[in-house]
Amino acid sequence: MERMDTRQAAQRFADTWQRGWTQHDVAAITALYRDDAVHTSMPFRPPHRGRQAVADYIAWSFTGESDPRVSFAAPIVDGGRAAIEFRVHAVDNGRPVTLAGCVFAEFDADGLAVRTRDYWHTVDGHQ
Repeated sequence: MERMDTRQAAQRFADTWQRGWTQHDVAAITALYRDDAVHTSMPFRPPHRGRQAVADYIAWSFTGESDPRVSFAAPIVDGGRAAIEFRVHAVDNGRPVTLAGCVFAEFDADGLAVRTRDYWHTVDGHQ
């Protein structure tokens, strides 16, 4: 089988995350990850190891969030890796919040995420 183009994998990752986050569709998002994927959210948190741990983290992160408007920028690709900026405007536990961040993803030959890490920051209100 031929290796999936990283640019295609990264764009699929961004598009699926954008739709999945907007709809809180954990299954669609976690289908992007290999079974043994490792995801780190923020540099000092322990990593989430395996697709189920990633799914649990994503489900937890959607808790209390409503009405998300999500946008992902075009991926910047180098070799088998991509960097993708994102922005989210939502209501979190009753208050408006804006989240801005970047995810770094490494893909396997099938286009599944093997390693991902993200950095993000939130502000109250919509910016």
